[in-house]
Amino acid sequence: MTVSTIQYSIEVIQDEARNLVRKGVVSRQQPIYTLCQHIPAREWACVEGELEKCDFLLRDRIGDLMGKEKYDND
Repeated sequence: MTVSTIQYSIEVIQDEARNLVRKGVVSRQQPIYTLCQHIPAREWACVEGELEKCDFLLRDRIGDLMGKEKYDND
């Protein structure tokens, strides 16, 4: 039996962070490691590796990970 793992690109992680902030589940001010509560434990190592590859620290704020957001009414 093979266990499929989702590949987490930085874009996927950023989208997930935006969705959680939009829903009010996490705050932009919280550290990135807060996201581990919302990502399956078996996949967190992949997420953590991708974050490190992109020079993000787990103590950085979720807002830093999300980057600049575009608004349709700008």
